Order: sequence, then C-alpha cells, then structure tokens
Amino acid sequence: MPGPVSPRGAGARAGGHGAATGRRTAPGAEPRTARVPAQRSAPGSARPAPGRAAGRDVPGRPVPARPARPPRVTARTRAPLRVRRQKILLALSLVLLLVCAGRLVYVQAIAAPAFAAEALRGRTVTQVVPAERGEILDRSGVVLATSVERWNIVVDQKQLADWKKDGDSAAHAAELLAPLMGTSAAELGPKLLGDSTFTYLVKGVPPEVYEQIMKLRIMGVWGERVSQRLYPAGTTAGTILGFVGTDGYGLAGLEQVYEETLAGQDGSDTYERGEGGQRIPTGEEQYVAPQPGRDVQLTIDRDLQYTAQAAIDAQVAATGAPWGAVQVVDTRTGEILALADSGSIDPNNPGGNAQPSRAASYTYEPGSTAKAISMAAILETGVATPTSQFVVPYQYATPNGEVFKDSHAHGDLPLTLTGILAESSNTGTVMVGQNVPPQVRLDYLHKFGFGQRTGVGLPGESPGLIVDDVSGWDHDGRSPYAVLFGQAVGATTLQNTQVFATLANHGLRVQPHIVAAVEDDDGVLQPVELADPVQVVSAETADTVVRMLESAVTEGTGGNAEVPGYRIAGKTGTAQAFEGGGVVKTVASFIGIAPADDPRIVVNVVLYDPKTSIYGGTVAAPVFSQVTAQALQHLGIPPSGTVPELFPTTYP
Repeated sequence: MPGPVSPRGAGARAGGHGAATGRRTAPGAEPRTARVPAQRSAPGSARPAPGRAAGRDVPGRPVPARPARPPRVTARTRAPLRVRRQKILLALSLVLLLVCAGRLVYVQAIAAPAFAAEALRGRTVTQVVPAERGEILDRSGVVLATSVERWNIVVDQKQLADWKKDGDSAAHAAELLAPLMGTSAAELGPKLLGDSTFTYLVKGVPPEVYEQIMKLRIMGVWGERVSQRLYPAGTTAGTILGFVGTDGYGLAGLEQVYEETLAGQDGSDTYERGEGGQRIPTGEEQYVAPQPGRDVQLTIDRDLQYTAQAAIDAQVAATGAPWGAVQVVDTRTGEILALADSGSIDPNNPGGNAQPSRAASYTYEPGSTAKAISMAAILETGVATPTSQFVVPYQYATPNGEVFKDSHAHGDLPLTLTGILAESSNTGTVMVGQNVPPQVRLDYLHKFGFGQRTGVGLPGESPGLIVDDVSGWDHDGRSPYAVLFGQAVGATTLQNTQVFATLANHGLRVQPHIVAAVEDDDGVLQPVELADPVQVVSAETADTVVRMLESAVTEGTGGNAEVPGYRIAGKTGTAQAFEGGGVVKTVASFIGIAPADDPRIVVNVVLYDPKTSIYGGTVAAPVFSQVTAQALQHLGIPPSGTVPELFPTTYP
C-alpha cells in the first residue's frame, strides 16, 4: 500500500531545494534536503542578523542577488590595454610632431622674411652725413669760413663690458684709446664704464685719427661723422661772419643771415654693424649723398679788414673808449671793403659774449657830421652859396626863443658858408639853415637815408630815429633847428657813412652792401640784387659840398686826417649818445672822402666815449689818416694830381 503522501508544500518547506528537484522520498525514510553550496559574502556585505542562521533564507523575504565577480586580469586581458596606451602615446607624439613641423614651416617659409627683417633692423644703423656747408669768401676769393670733416668718438658702455682683451677690457681699452684722443688712460677710463649705450669720448677728431681708432676694433666704440666750421683768418671779420653752434646752425652774423644758403641738405649712411660696432663689409648698405651748401662771396677785403681792426683796437686801448668802429666803403658801388669793430670775436671760439656789429645796430646822434646834409640842402634850395658871408656869434637865439651855442666861446666871426662848415659852427649852421623850410630839412634827412635801413645784410640793423613828418615837431620848438647840426635825430654809423658816400658819388645814393654774390645751383657766383640808385641832390651840389669839406681838413678841425699825397675831404663830429637813466655819453668821429679830387673811398672812424678827448679831430682823425693811407695803397689808387681850389672860409 502506498504510504501516505506529504501534504503540498511540505517538502518545499522542509527540504527547500530538494522539493524543487521533483524527486520522491522512499516510504518510511526521512525526506532528504538538497545540499546548497556555501556562498561567500561579497566584500563589504552585511553579516546575518543575530539569532538568524547564516545561509538560510528568511521565510517570506526574497533572496538578494549576488554581486557579479570582476573579471580576472590575465595575460590575455593585459595585452589589449598595453596596445591602447601605445596608441595614445603615438597619437600625442604625432600631434606634437605636427605642431613642431607647422611651427618650423611657419618660421622657415612664412615668417622668415619678417624675422630676417627684424634681425636686419637690429644690426642696421643710420648715420647722418652732414652736408658740406658753403664757404664764405672775401672779394678776392680768399676763404674766410670753411668746413672740414671731423668725427665724434662714441662708446656703448654695455657692449664694451663684453669686450675681453688681455683680461681687463675697460682698462686696456683706455690704454689703447688715450694716446689717440690726446688724454690719459686715467682720465678716459671712467667714461668707458657704466650702463649708457651712448657716451661721447671725444669730439672733432680728424678722419685719420678716426681710422686709427676703428682699426683697434674695440667692441662698442664707434664714430659719428660731423662737419666742423673753421675760420682761417681768426678774429679778422669775426663779428661780420658770426659763427655756427654745435648743431651746425648759424647763430650770429652772416652765418645766421645766410643759413639756408650755406647749410645745404644732409644725407644719410645706412649700414649693418657688427657686435663690436664695426661696419660689416658684405652687409646691406644704403647711401644718400648730401647736397652741399652754396658759397657766399663778400665785398670785404681781408687785408684791409685786418688793417682797420688793428687800428681801431689800438686806438680804443689808447683812449680808454669802450668800443670803436671803422668802415671803408667804395663810393661808386656801395661795396663795403672793411667793417671793423673793436674787440672782434674769434668765430673759432666765440664764447658767450659775442656782439653783433655795431655798424648797423647802434644808434646815436650823428652830431656835426650831419652838417654836410644841411649844407647840401642850403645849396640845393638856393639859400646861400659856399662863399656867402655871415657874422657868426658864439650864441644865437632863434625866432621862437631857442638858444644855441658853439662848442667853444668866441667873439663874432666873419665866416663864409664854407667857413661855417670848416669851423663846425652850430650857431652859424642854425642861422643859415633856418631859412630852409622845416619840411625840406626833414625831407633831405630822409633822402640821405636817415630813418630807413640801408639793406646792408647784417642782422639787427636799425633804421635810426627820426620823425616821419614835421607834425612830430609841433610840440617841440628846438628839434627843427637842432637837426641842422645833427641833434634830435638818431642814426647808425653806417647811415652816416652812406651820407658821405652819396656826396662823393655826385649825389647818387647806392645801396651799401657787404655780400657781393651768392653761388647758384650750377656753382656760378651770381651778383646780389640791389636797390635802384637814388639821385638825392644834383651832381653840382654834391661836388660843391665835397669841395667845401676839403676846406674842413686843410683849414678847419680835420687837420689830423690828412694823407700825404692825397687830397682829403671830411668832417669831424662830436655827438651825444643817451643811455639808460639819462646818462649821456660822447661819440667822437671823423668821416672823410679820398681822394677828394676823384672820390673812390669813404672812411668813417667812430670812438664811443673816449676818455682822453671828446673831439673827433683829436681821437678819430688820426685813425682815419692811418687806415685811409693803407687802403689807398692797397687798392692801387694813384695820388692826387691836382692842387685844390678851396673856397675861402673867411672874409676881410
């Protein structure tokens, strides 16, 4: 009989996995339970709760899933990983190689010209090549101012610090350079040390010295080409010429006035320079030639200028005058043959006290020399003749009550008009000259050049001081008379010289000038343009005044101006100059014409505030005689061949 059947589910509950097999249990035997392999807890899994058998299912709760076991790393699994890493490294290497290759292509092919240009700029220097400044010549072509090539020696102290020779760079460089620079190594050494990239060691060395320095090949030492102005005649005509500054620009005199003509156009020299500062022979070069300046030829005669300067310097020293001046002018052409100022500068070393020529800049009352203008006006208007007779008192009162005196007390003098001029009488000049209308008096002063610049071409020329018309005298009763003997009017020495040159040239006023010609673009000296001549008075009047002035030398106040063998016409002057604070100084002068019978030159001698005498006949006339004698001989002007026919100066 079959045994009893277990209730449904009993096996499952009792045997667990055995029931699941579907096996039957033998009758009377105990049911077998399936063996379940022991399970390992995954790392970090929870322990069984206390009181609960491990490995047993909890009734009514699901069995948790067992975590997957990680794959074991074996030789077979390790190989693909290594290959992957190698591929990554290879890829990175290829990328880096491509970057480097691209950069190389950029540098070598694309950016190469830019880099090369930058490197070239670093090696390239450009130096100014100074234009050769034009020369200034005297009337015969003698050089008064010229330019020569010179070099400034420069050091880059940083480059020199890298130069090694015999172990002590700066000290050894100083020993090599000092003899060539005219100094000692001890003095030169400190200039070689420091952080400056540009320091002058010496300026103005000749080209041959520069070449010797460059042959030393001292790193950081190089040359800067410059043009140096030289004045071979030294102080002769120094004040006229002026000078140039360290930058090569004219700062005074004709160097300043004719700067654009003389300067030219600078060029440039661009080249590659090596580490030591030397030119690279095979390097890039670009040279732009300078355009030389143009020459300027003067009317000045160098030898006559020297004579005039020496004479006035000596007389200034002898009389204690602060300064003096001498002018020699060709009466026919207006050419200034000499324009001498005492104490002329040396343009080679002008210093800080250089003064412009006083010939055209200093204004003072001309004094008695202006009486020549009054005589010309008196003759031209028919007021009197050279032989007209007058009784001249020491003191004279004009119709409006103004009182004038002569320089020396005297009784009434029987003088002709020529005698009034010869004796330089103020009262006589006013007595006769007041018959010339005031406007006419003023007109003649203007006609002879007062109140206007001469156009001589010197810097700082003054037009002088004079009223424009007679209305300027409306509230001044004295000036209309004072101008007759050279007061109440201001003029320069050159304007006074021009008056006598006009009379000597038969009344024809020509422009006084100091520049004769200027070189054109073709290298040809072209005469300068001058103002048209002006006939101031008739030739007859002018010649008559010159004849009257001859009496002033032979019978009047100008006896010290005589030159043996030559007839001389001239006039002494004692004038006033006003300084600040109302201080009055005296100006002594003599202006003369030679030869009087055939005028060729006018010479004006001026001494400012002489201490030995205030009279032109005493201090100025002897200098006139000395300078005029040498000028006549130097110019080859023959002695006078006629005996003067003088007008009488007195009457019975």
